[in-house]
Amino acid sequence: MAELPPKATPRPVERTLHGDTRVDPYAWLRVENWQEVMRNPDILDPEVRTHLEAENRHTEAFFAGKDLRPALFEELKGRIKEDDSSVPAPDGPWEYFARFEVGGQHPIHVRQKRGQADQAEVLLHGDREAEGHAYWNLGAVEHSPDHGLLGFAVDRKGSEYYSLCFRDLTHGKDLETVEDTSGDFVWANDSKTVLYTRLDENHRPSKVFRHVVGTDPAGDALVYEEPDPGFFVGVDKTESRAFLVIDAHDHVTSEVRLISADAPHEDPWVVRAREVGVEYDVHHDPSPSGQGRLLIRTNRDGAEDFKVVTAEVGEDTPWVDWVAHRPGHLISGLSVFARHVVRLEWTDALPSLVVTPLSDEPEHRIRFEEEAYALGLHGSYEFDTPILRFSYSSMTTPNRVFDYDMVARSRVLRKEQEVPSGHDPSRYVTRRLTATAEDGAEIPISLMHSKGLKMDGNRPVLLYGYGSYGLKMPASFSTSRLSLVNRGFVYAIAHVRGGMEKGYRWYTEGKADEKRNTFSDFAAAARRLIEAGYTREGRLAAHGGSAGGMLMGVIANEYPKLFGAIVAEVPFVDVLNTMSDATLPLTPPEWPEWGNPVEDESAYRTIRDYSPYENVAAQTYPAILATAGLTDPRVTYWEPAKWVARLREHKLGDAPLLLYTNMKAGHGGASGRFDRLEETALMQAFLLRVFGLEDEQ
Repeated sequence: MAELPPKATPRPVERTLHGDTRVDPYAWLRVENWQEVMRNPDILDPEVRTHLEAENRHTEAFFAGKDLRPALFEELKGRIKEDDSSVPAPDGPWEYFARFEVGGQHPIHVRQKRGQADQAEVLLHGDREAEGHAYWNLGAVEHSPDHGLLGFAVDRKGSEYYSLCFRDLTHGKDLETVEDTSGDFVWANDSKTVLYTRLDENHRPSKVFRHVVGTDPAGDALVYEEPDPGFFVGVDKTESRAFLVIDAHDHVTSEVRLISADAPHEDPWVVRAREVGVEYDVHHDPSPSGQGRLLIRTNRDGAEDFKVVTAEVGEDTPWVDWVAHRPGHLISGLSVFARHVVRLEWTDALPSLVVTPLSDEPEHRIRFEEEAYALGLHGSYEFDTPILRFSYSSMTTPNRVFDYDMVARSRVLRKEQEVPSGHDPSRYVTRRLTATAEDGAEIPISLMHSKGLKMDGNRPVLLYGYGSYGLKMPASFSTSRLSLVNRGFVYAIAHVRGGMEKGYRWYTEGKADEKRNTFSDFAAAARRLIEAGYTREGRLAAHGGSAGGMLMGVIANEYPKLFGAIVAEVPFVDVLNTMSDATLPLTPPEWPEWGNPVEDESAYRTIRDYSPYENVAAQTYPAILATAGLTDPRVTYWEPAKWVARLREHKLGDAPLLLYTNMKAGHGGASGRFDRLEETALMQAFLLRVFGLEDEQ
């Protein structure tokens, strides 16, 4: 007889807000000492641990008999070049890159004398550093400007509390460590001073400190503290290496401070005081006389899709338009060089690169041919160079890294992603469809499938969605998708509102009081795939993670017949309770995105209406797999645990409902590159079993 699924004991807790009383039967799964658990998972309440482990055993039992996970893992691993390496990035006399060893889980950071590939020097061996740790994740790695020191950030729990470590590269000696940082740091030009950010008790990067290598971190000076609990702070450096940057922001407003990188002990000064709803980021062009000028990407003065302005170096100097605002052409990023500026733009859910000389020559756009594709700008250590490095891929074309000469307008392929087990792009088709939303909006859908696949309206389709924070979902290449596509799946991405693929308004029409557009857009994309003859109701699977997992929770409640299976990775499903609790990680900074249900009754009613946990009903649900990370500070483990418990209480029918909690990891899952594949294999084996495709190859 099959083992019965675990059931959490309801312990109702009543909460009343804005005259509305609701009952939370599983609030007890949130332990009061959650902050300590983030640092030390071993102290988790035994009752909660027992429940999570019982859920994990139930998930294991689901795969009893024909378990495809081991075979899928080997298949996924076989597509990864084990001894891979990045393209060396030049910086003065050195070239820096990362590589992996055969069987290695973590990157090895290396440098070599410029043009001398046979003289590589290992700076940081990730696999050796990770020995003895159940979880080990490397964050930022940066060498000092004089190449004598290495700074690197390490998370050893999955909770995103990073230890900032320093290493003397000349003598191979480890120096002091700074604890409880966000992993964000930047070197000053003296090659001994760094600025870094530290986390507060609610896991918010709120303070910037200055550390001098070789001194006791206890004496580090506070450079800036952000008083607004809804703002994050971060540090950076202009491409010109002239200024250190302190950026304070929430999801709609930003404020930037600069410090001379040559004088890091000076006080920072504000480029422009914050104005609610005004976002900007700052770059530096030193070419004009004096201190040069600032190049600023901003949405000020109604530039919804952003424009570029110039300003003199100084506090609150006038801004003058340089690249005008064009509605529908989102300027999503800038990269500044000594003689060129590169814009990354998005138009109708496709990216493009525009090169503008800092002379009187006309700008030009780099052209690409495929119907749907992804682009990425690679940073450059060197400022005075004509070479732009970027990456290109599509859903069928593996990632390619190019060096583009901005003067000659020519490109050189520096690296193409290798798929050791083999990949022939001509065997696959990538397409772009459009779905029509309830209000007439046109929703792009990127998809891929095997060439010659019989479109009989019965194909299984995996539809991915996110639609929050303005994040754009690129139509990029992924080796892991091939395991499903080769077995007859169609893989599709719904570019729903809440992202920024079609401009800033595409984002604002999918957030806060208009959040429901995200959900109905996703359903419209699913129906479009049915109309196009790819699939039918019940043969669709949906996949999303984090805020995309919240989308999964909503569609499970509201469109249960449309989908046959749902995979919700670390899903943000307890939206109302989380957004009503300012003591939780990241809640105040999230209010501009979701609304503040504590102070705004309208926001409360909106979230109450769709929050997945509150709206679980007595109905037949699709097969559901949810995942969690015990030390996840972004979507705390109890959100998916509570959601699954409530689903077990109310759902009808016998469709599988599984919860897998990684007891040794956080938001990003397992840290090693192969360990992560085990979680991918889990999700794919679940889908193949649900759709009866376990025997497909």
